[in-house]
Amino acid sequence: MEEKNPPEEKELVILYTTSLRGIRKTFKDCNTIRFLLESFRVVYYEKDVSMHLEYRDELWRMLGGRVVPPRLFIRGKYIGGADEVVQLHEKGSLRDLLQGMPLSTCLNCSCRGCGNMRFVVCSRCNGSRKVLVEGEEERGFCKCCDCNENGLVKCSICTL
Repeated sequence: MEEKNPPEEKELVILYTTSLRGIRKTFKDCNTIRFLLESFRVVYYEKDVSMHLEYRDELWRMLGGRVVPPRLFIRGKYIGGADEVVQLHEKGSLRDLLQGMPLSTCLNCSCRGCGNMRFVVCSRCNGSRKVLVEGEEERGFCKCCDCNENGLVKCSICTL
């Protein structure tokens, strides 16, 4: 396994996914890895590249090019995509890699802020990505600086 470092702390499980269903295999692979992590009851942080371009760029930068989710990192080490993770699970090695990671205290819990979507609609612009600016002589709209390209902000309760 290669040493690749997500920008967060090294003692985390980070899963890069996509919630877009356009490519069935990719969406299914993301759900497979999510299911495996949940079956081990470990706390993991999901970064949906379709909801936030920063996550996509971060992933591409770390892996040196365009890659398709899912991609799993454990303790700052790149584990792999769906095929590699499923293979590790079948050999019993995934359990070893997850040993000592924090465990989730509840099953099927939903974030009260975002319902596990990890993002909420920007409260400043209501998702339009535009805010009204009133000056002494002019009135107009400018780009909202609080939200991402989709008019969303990270959930303050459940995201890093």
